[in-house]
Amino acid sequence: SGEFTLTKHTHLRNRLSKRLFLACLFSCFGLFLARGQAVYVFSGRVTDAETGEGVPFAAVAFKGTTVGTTTDFDGFYKLTVRALHDSLSASAISYQPKSKAVDKSKTTQNIDFQLSPTSVSLNEIKIYAGENPAYGILRQVVRRKDKNDKRSLDFYEYESYTKIEIDVDNLSEKLKKRKAIQKIQQVLDSVEVLSGEAGKPVLPMFISEAFSNVYYRRTPEKKREHILKTRVSGVGIQDGTLISQMAGSSFQEYNFYRNWLNILNKDFVSPIADGWKLYYEYFLVDSADVSGHFCYRIDFEPKRPQDLAFAGTMWIDKATYALVQVDATMNKTANLNFIEKIKLQQELAPTEAGPWMPVRTRVLIDVAEITNQSAGMLAKFYTSNERIAVNQPHSNKFYEIALEIEPTAQLKDENFWNEHRHEPLTQTEKNVYAMIDSIRNIPLIRSYIEIANIAVNGYKKAGPVDIGPYILAYNNNNVEGHYVRLGFRTNIDFSNKWVLKGYAGYGFSDQRLKYGGEIQRILSRKHWTVAGIRHSYDLERIGVLSEDVWDNTLFLLSARFGIIRRPFMLRTNLAYFQTDLARGFTQKIKLRQWEFNPLYDFRYYTDPSDTRLNTDDNFSSTEITLESRYAAGEQFLINDNSRISLGTVKPVFTFRYTLGLNGVLGGNFNYHKLDASVSQSVNLGTLGRSSYSVSAGYIPSTVPYPILQSHLGNQTFFYIGNAYNLMNFFEFVSDRS
Repeated sequence: SGEFTLTKHTHLRNRLSKRLFLACLFSCFGLFLARGQAVYVFSGRVTDAETGEGVPFAAVAFKGTTVGTTTDFDGFYKLTVRALHDSLSASAISYQPKSKAVDKSKTTQNIDFQLSPTSVSLNEIKIYAGENPAYGILRQVVRRKDKNDKRSLDFYEYESYTKIEIDVDNLSEKLKKRKAIQKIQQVLDSVEVLSGEAGKPVLPMFISEAFSNVYYRRTPEKKREHILKTRVSGVGIQDGTLISQMAGSSFQEYNFYRNWLNILNKDFVSPIADGWKLYYEYFLVDSADVSGHFCYRIDFEPKRPQDLAFAGTMWIDKATYALVQVDATMNKTANLNFIEKIKLQQELAPTEAGPWMPVRTRVLIDVAEITNQSAGMLAKFYTSNERIAVNQPHSNKFYEIALEIEPTAQLKDENFWNEHRHEPLTQTEKNVYAMIDSIRNIPLIRSYIEIANIAVNGYKKAGPVDIGPYILAYNNNNVEGHYVRLGFRTNIDFSNKWVLKGYAGYGFSDQRLKYGGEIQRILSRKHWTVAGIRHSYDLERIGVLSEDVWDNTLFLLSARFGIIRRPFMLRTNLAYFQTDLARGFTQKIKLRQWEFNPLYDFRYYTDPSDTRLNTDDNFSSTEITLESRYAAGEQFLINDNSRISLGTVKPVFTFRYTLGLNGVLGGNFNYHKLDASVSQSVNLGTLGRSSYSVSAGYIPSTVPYPILQSHLGNQTFFYIGNAYNLMNFFEFVSDRS
């Protein structure tokens, strides 16, 4: 019995050993076959057929299978497989899917896809009884916004690379037949490289790059951008000083953790706003690994198509409930004038302190054709942020300069760009630079550009001097008859410290020469300190003074055209000084001496206390004005020798005091004038954006009415913001208002 059992076990062991040997043999043979089997690699890029831009997060897979991958932020993909199928497909939300055949004879293939946009509509999702599973995730996202928002950091800084491109698209056949377009037909024949084999041709008009360092302080909130290098190329761009400042990352910043995102001066509600449930429908679609973070994928769409809200997809980190990626689109159903589409894509990464920072952002704005004979426009913005550092404070003085450009920023340095670009230019972008150079060197195009610059700026550049403004070159009214005028101003080619201005005009009916001149010195650009003197002798009208409406030359021209009531000749001598004591806190002092000589029946009592005494019909006034203006958070751009305000979302306070001096420089009156005002642009949420302006004035002195406050009316065809547009000229005058 023992022998039998032993023998039985021995045979069993032998059979198992044989089977194990065969299994190992087959495994090794299978491994050998697997190693000998071909590996197929597919790569390419998925782009928008209308814009040529990459489509991030698009699905690329073999048709009818789950074997595939997704594109990166720039639309590129790479797929490695061992088994082939007949065709490869690409799909993305708001695009029509597309398939292409696979060449089975090649192991390495490059297959690009151009997807045609379609109206944003999410796939049908069945909702069963109970709460939408996406709602619980959204509540956690909102609850942890303060921890994940970069604004919760006391300090942060980063290196930023920004790229802007503006193209013309949708050229009609009628427009292509125009002489100017025919001159650039050779360029048009080659523009298919910009949008791909299946895309629409686009004509590049502008491209810029900027490299800068950005710094942020939370309390008090200050932001500084130091632009180290800019590169600007565009049709009609003669000087890149102003454009270089706008090319920085400060003007391309979008934060979805804010409740509202301002785009084109319109406020769009964020899909993770505090009141998210009021504006959006949400659908929990999937979970996936995104940039090393395991995320929920949530699709969203507006509850009402007409709202300024987005449709798209976002990926939420499961561990921190932070926003990792977002792809948001606004279609023309929102009824934004002349805007076909706005697309905003962003990728974020965590910092060592916890909050997440945007590392790449792409914005695309598609502007529709205004008429059938015109073309559309594409505006593309791309920002990449690297070398992010947090909680490294600088001195308070460091943050006082909001925007600074390195003096050598515009010097050409190809080696700098090759070393510092966060990613190299694509072949398409290299073609854009070459095509813009070709277009702007065509003589006819240069002429059109010069005419357009005169129409927009009002001046024609002639070396160090600008001639104009041409809109005021001719006028006709009941006082002057035919009136002609010619003026000039020096530009930055003349000097970056001194500005000279002057004009001379002549009326053929009154036969009077009118003239004016000004000398201004820029003492400091850092705190924008200027001083100057001015002298003028010109025709004015009661209630519409040039100094009140000079920033609107079209309104000024219209107000002086036709019938002028209560005209007078005004001789003015002015000295002024202005400086910024701190960011947004501007001080100004003016010494003004002016003479009032009426051209209509006018008299005033020289002694108001005794009306039996003499009267007079002209007077002189000497006055000192002190003005203080506070606009917290206001940003400015330096345009050569002038400064342009970009406004602020906070209230702007202005206080002005004027003291009239009797017996000084011929002044006839002592008086006091007090003026105060506050204005602000306010976000009203779903109701849009509104603005208010409140002003008050008080003159506790008895003076002739030309010195009082004559409230500005409007009898022209043009709207002006600081006027009562339904009130006539000189309808109300007040000493307190």
